[in-house]
Amino acid sequence: MDLLTKLNLIKQVGEEIVTEEELKTLLETKTHPIAYDGFEPSGTDIHIAQGLMRSININKMTKAGIKFKMLVADWHAWANNKMGGDLERIQKVGNYYIEVWKVCGMDLKNVEFIWASDLLNNTEYWKTVMQIARKSTLKRVLRTVQIMGRSESDNLQASQIFYPCMQAADIFHLKADICQLGMDQRKVSVLARELGEDLGFWKPIIISHHMLAGLTEPPKTDAAAIDRAIELKMSKSKPDTAIFMTDSEEDIKRKIKKAWCPEGTIAENPILEYFKYIIFELVDEIEIKRHEKFGGNLKINNYSELEKQFEDRKIHPMDLKNTAAEYINRLIEPIRNKILNDAKIKKMREEIKTFEVTR
Repeated sequence: MDLLTKLNLIKQVGEEIVTEEELKTLLETKTHPIAYDGFEPSGTDIHIAQGLMRSININKMTKAGIKFKMLVADWHAWANNKMGGDLERIQKVGNYYIEVWKVCGMDLKNVEFIWASDLLNNTEYWKTVMQIARKSTLKRVLRTVQIMGRSESDNLQASQIFYPCMQAADIFHLKADICQLGMDQRKVSVLARELGEDLGFWKPIIISHHMLAGLTEPPKTDAAAIDRAIELKMSKSKPDTAIFMTDSEEDIKRKIKKAWCPEGTIAENPILEYFKYIIFELVDEIEIKRHEKFGGNLKINNYSELEKQFEDRKIHPMDLKNTAAEYINRLIEPIRNKILNDAKIKKMREEIKTFEVTR
């Protein structure tokens, strides 16, 4: 694959790239760069952004020659008081998530799962954590707490101050050239860039993907982007804010039906985001079912056309929602069936469904 094709694939994932010129140089000099991604085992089910959307993004990157190291952030989740602060339960959730990704279509030939608890056995890792902590002010670290679904005004535990320092250290001890995380994680990736060369490491490239919006109305504040990112992280404790990979067809229809989707509004519209970042990534053409008096059924084969038709009020919000629910269910159904019917995954899921989910 030529350089331009690789760049175009990666730019489809990166809502922000820091920096594109460094990325180009990396692709010119290294056949298989290492990208770091990670997840905090913190709920009893995986929502669509973690499942399908993450698989879509990773598959584009691996197609461009990128190798992924996926960190199972069990100690980070423990520091963040997830699953009631029970490390054993957190690890069981982590194993369940991995099994779900195996049936999500993720290119696992180019993804290596690494447990944070294994990194911790290395004294050099803790030396890096301490160096990052020493080089950072408390105020600087607090500015990054969005990465764990928190805000600076929260009543934080002392353990949560370790989290950003650990995540920055993870990047270097995974030997990652690229931080490929959500926009909500960019602050700690920037911290790693600022300190990397000073600590004898390197300046990792940041490729931040879009954060899929929650289904509720966006907050009307200056901190809307932060609030929405935190809302998505809280979707495990607020299940109606997102579609989950095990949601039934009825659940999907119910959630989509009451989702925020004002007529003609394209900005921060969660239903349009589902089409842009998931449906049109996996489906070549959609058909919107409409009554004859409204023009009959409408076939659309790209997102730009759909957005324009909706903005021009040629598609009613309810028709858009019904179509979204139909295609989302169609995409989730084979994965849902495997999760619910595979004996191994079913047993794991039944156990973790009994666990307490804590924010």
